[in-house]
Amino acid sequence: MDQSAALDSLIGLSVGDAIGAPFEMRPPLEGELRLPPGPWRWTDDTEMACTLFAALRRDGRVDQDRLAVAFAQRWSADRGYGRGAISLLASVRDGVPWREAAGALFGGRGSSGNGAAMRVAPLGAFFADDPDLAARQAALSAEVTHRHPEGVAGAVAVALAAAHAARHAEPGTLLRLVLNQLPPSDVRDGIGRAARRLTGTDIQEVASDLGNGSHALAQDTVPFALWVAATRFDDYPAAVETCVRAGGDVDSLCAIAGGVVAAHTGVAGIPEHWIDAREPLPEWTHSP
Repeated sequence: MDQSAALDSLIGLSVGDAIGAPFEMRPPLEGELRLPPGPWRWTDDTEMACTLFAALRRDGRVDQDRLAVAFAQRWSADRGYGRGAISLLASVRDGVPWREAAGALFGGRGSSGNGAAMRVAPLGAFFADDPDLAARQAALSAEVTHRHPEGVAGAVAVALAAAHAARHAEPGTLLRLVLNQLPPSDVRDGIGRAARRLTGTDIQEVASDLGNGSHALAQDTVPFALWVAATRFDDYPAAVETCVRAGGDVDSLCAIAGGVVAAHTGVAGIPEHWIDAREPLPEWTHSP
C-alpha cells in the first residue's frame, strides 16, 4: 500500500477539480487559458475523494458500510453534487441502508454516472503494487453509490490507470494495461477507441468521439479523461488544460486525468502556485 502515491494523486485530483470547476459545462475553450485568482474552490469530486482517501488510511481497504456512512456524513450541499447523489446521501444519512438507497436510483437500475470514477484515482495509487486488488477495491468503492455496471466499470478503469501510472507504466501502454484487466462494457469500448487515437492531436475531434462528460455518465467521461492522461502522461499542466479545452464536465475530466497523471509524476509535477491557489483540503483528510 502506497499512501505517498495516493496523496500525490489526491492532490493532483483536487487541483484539477478546482481549476476545472469554473469551466464546467461551458463551451470548449478557445484561445489562452486564463485562470482566476485564488483561492480555487474544489467540488464534490474532491470531497468524496478525500473521504475515500481517509477511509483507506484508516482501514487499509474499502469497508463499504463505513464508507457509505462517511460519504453521507461529510457531503456538503454547496459542493455541486448531482440530484441523484443528493437523494442517495440524504437517504443514507437518514438511516436507509446504502444498498437499498443506491439500488433504487434511476428506476432500480442504479447510477451509471461518473461520480465513482471522479473520486477513485487515489485508491488506484494506494494499491499500485497490486493492480488486480486495485480493481476489486475500486469496484467495492463504486458500488456504495453506483450500482449500474457502467458506473462500476468507470471507477475500475480509472483505478487501474492510476495504479499503473504509479508503477511508471509507459504512456503508450497505459490504456492497453487498463483494457487487459477491464471486463466488457461501454466504458471499455470507449477506452479501446481512445487507445487507437493516441497519435491524435485534434482535441475537439477526440472529445466528439469519446465524449467530454456532457451527459455526466461514466462511459461519456472516462475514455476521454484517460486519453488525456495517456497522451499528457508527463505533463500535468498540459493534461489539465486539455480537459478545459474539451468543455463538458470539465471538473470531473480534470479530476480524473489530474489524479492519474499525478500518480505518475508525483506532486513535483504540479505547479506549486497551483497547489497554493487551491482551497486547502479538509483537516480530517489526514486523520486516522
